[in-house]
Amino acid sequence: MPNLKEIRTRISSITTTLQVTSAMKMVSSAKLKKAQGAIMQMRPYAAKLEEIVSLISNDRNTEEEFPFTKERDPDNILIVIISSDSGLCGAFNSNIIKTALTLADKKYHKQNSSGKVDFFSIGKQGKKILKAKKITVVEQIDNFFDTLDFEHSQELSKKIVSFFNDKKYDHIELVYNAFKNAGSQICTSEQFLPILPLKQDEKEKEKNNNLDFIFEPSRQEILEDILPRSLKIQFYSALLDSFAAEQGARMTAMSQASDNATDLIKKLNLQFNKARQAAITNEIIEVTSGSMA
Repeated sequence: MPNLKEIRTRISSITTTLQVTSAMKMVSSAKLKKAQGAIMQMRPYAAKLEEIVSLISNDRNTEEEFPFTKERDPDNILIVIISSDSGLCGAFNSNIIKTALTLADKKYHKQNSSGKVDFFSIGKQGKKILKAKKITVVEQIDNFFDTLDFEHSQELSKKIVSFFNDKKYDHIELVYNAFKNAGSQICTSEQFLPILPLKQDEKEKEKNNNLDFIFEPSRQEILEDILPRSLKIQFYSALLDSFAAEQGARMTAMSQASDNATDLIKKLNLQFNKARQAAITNEIIEVTSGSMA
């Protein structure tokens, strides 16, 4: 059994850890509330914009006029991974890397075998895990979430879109954690470019085929404006999703760590009291034995 000093040192150390995890839980909880509000406001707008873009862009001859919707032979692939800059958020980052690698192996197996799948990491942890797996990251953006707003997001999305426009990459995929609730995140992979048609059931297709659009000023001018806007919104929505999911994952991880620390302190206090009681008993026995002698 450890002596009293060792137990007391462990209790002190775990108490300090408990204070840190409790503080991090409170900070993540405050950030989550703000991030959750932002993503919940963004989602309806992003979904409706995606629907409008799909309905208009799927009209005839769109592929010939707008390169964003034109499908090219997927020779070179870029996978953009949205991770976090700091750890202590459970399996948040490891799950997203696992999803990205699975996507590269299954959807782009031929290109991946030929070394034509590149990874673009947003967040320090993504590159850290990929480097540990000896996978090259072509570009990395660190500390991006410190100034997460639409202005900074659209600058980054323009850069990624330029890779497609310059034909450096034929397909660009986004891989990120979508926010579901504080205790649950959904690993999501979605094709960023080229823009895919919206998935619809037969009823929706029939309904949309019967729609007669009147374009003002013209379909081409509308799409020239709305397609880049849609990509910026899609990218910003993914960043907001990931940030909210990160805070939820960290809050959950710190809550579990705090509970474990509390349980461990209780066990150590019980062990300390037993050890102290045993020490006192031994001292009494020694004194009694001495007086009797």
